[in-house]
Amino acid sequence: MRARRRRRVVAAALLPVLVLTSYGGWTAYAGLSVRDHLQATRDALVHLRAVMSARDLARIRVTLADAQRHAAEARRITSRPDWALLTHLPVIGDGATTVRGLAESAAEVTGVLAGVQGVGASLLTAGSGADDVDRLLNGLRTAAPVLHGATARLTRARDRLAATPARTRVASVDEARGKVLDELDRLRGWVGSAATAAELLPPMLGGDGPRRYFLAFQTNAESRGTGGLVGAFGILSADHGRVRVTRLAANNDLTPSARPVVDHGPAFRDRYGEGAAKLLSVSNLSPHFPYAARTWTALWERRTGRRLDGALAIDPVGLSYVLAVIGPVTLPGGERVTTSNVVDLTERAAYERYPDPVRRKRFLIAIAAAVGEALPKAFPAPSHLLPVLKPMAEERRLQIWSRHDAEQRRLSATALGGVLPRRPGPYAGLVVNNSAGGKLDYYLNRSVDYTLGPCRNGRRPSRVRIRLTNDVPRVALPSYVTGRLDSPDRPHVAGSNLLWVSLYAGLGSELTGTRVDGRPVWARTETERSHPVHSILLELAPGQSRTWELDLTEPGSGAVPVVPAQPLARPQQTRVDQDRRGCPP
Repeated sequence: MRARRRRRVVAAALLPVLVLTSYGGWTAYAGLSVRDHLQATRDALVHLRAVMSARDLARIRVTLADAQRHAAEARRITSRPDWALLTHLPVIGDGATTVRGLAESAAEVTGVLAGVQGVGASLLTAGSGADDVDRLLNGLRTAAPVLHGATARLTRARDRLAATPARTRVASVDEARGKVLDELDRLRGWVGSAATAAELLPPMLGGDGPRRYFLAFQTNAESRGTGGLVGAFGILSADHGRVRVTRLAANNDLTPSARPVVDHGPAFRDRYGEGAAKLLSVSNLSPHFPYAARTWTALWERRTGRRLDGALAIDPVGLSYVLAVIGPVTLPGGERVTTSNVVDLTERAAYERYPDPVRRKRFLIAIAAAVGEALPKAFPAPSHLLPVLKPMAEERRLQIWSRHDAEQRRLSATALGGVLPRRPGPYAGLVVNNSAGGKLDYYLNRSVDYTLGPCRNGRRPSRVRIRLTNDVPRVALPSYVTGRLDSPDRPHVAGSNLLWVSLYAGLGSELTGTRVDGRPVWARTETERSHPVHSILLELAPGQSRTWELDLTEPGSGAVPVVPAQPLARPQQTRVDQDRRGCPP
């Protein structure tokens, strides 16, 4: 009897050990299964990008179905009651919770992509014929609500994953969580932009009736706030998806107005003067694109009496993106303009080749005309332009304003709108306007270092370090390029440049000190769209680099710093260093 009781006691004592051992074995097996399914989902999604680039609809469907199958299995395993028990255990509970969040996110992403693929198939196959363009516009109308719904689903998935533990004691799980959150943000932004485009394109392309837009060609060899001087312009007409460019002319063909054609408010007048609302040459000193667009359309309407529906602006870098899709164009004399030579041709070589400004402008207009003529017929499907629209919008190589309020509200929320935002948060926007009247900004190098200190008592110190270099070559350049219209009677070193340099700081920030090349200077402070704007004039000799440093105090914020890049010929180099200590989430 005593022996039997001892065996029962031993068995009772061993039972929890056996159960936990078995449960631990199941946990390891389930965990490995989930890991394998999530890895297979990731591999399928990586492969999906490749087959989407090839526009192979059959392979897209197969690859997406494979991703959905693995994601669904990972979600099934982590949704069971036994996995739910894991989330309440010490040590492993946080990891189990985050892995379940990863599985849910994977299933949601693959489901969203399946829905997007369903409405996108017709868009990918639409051609450039009349019937196909109508089908494209109808397909966009159908896609818009689906894409908006997909954006909402991705937002909810992102919020659910963000609520899971970030530190689980398993480095691979923590790393995966961070990467998936970044990917969800990227995908949500892409789908959201696609939803906006699907909603805007049909009416803006004349799907509801003909549209006419002012089309500005910006020459960022002479910098302006929105990019560059308007060197030429035309009228872009759209009617049921058929687009053509007409009335191409040089900038001096749009004569100045005796009186301002628009009123952008007292802050604008104080900063830029009345001339910015009367002259095309200084109409886009502000980086806020709607100001320039409203001025352009008003100047055109004053001259012709014909109403326009909006305005667009593109620059030579934007044209290079378009030529990468449609291929080279041939000018009347036989010269080929390609994606690799159009920037140099329009912003450097043209000035060297044509000392006569009239002949040079004719040459630039010929390039614009050739691209405009080739655009509708040089590619088999309008959807082929979609991949280049993303970098063009993000770099502000293409900017759009609509006179129609509902459309403009949508555009203002995207990079295409070129809007100077009024949102609070860390902000450091460098804007350069050429004050010499030459074309040396083709050789301008820019860098912005934005360092944000910790938050204390609702404020934080920050420093912006701006470095500008006049990288003009040591060769003779045409006088039209190097000329100094700011002071023509005073001798200047050939190749020297004069810039009106402005820093648009964050809302509520204050300037506490400023230096140029280490020496204290005075900076003029104004306000534009609620931003404090600090400005100086900076002269740069050939080959010279100059550094402008600004010390600021800003409202304490944990928001991601925004450092926009003005769309000039050369890209801006940007570095941000943010200390989040003491800052709100």
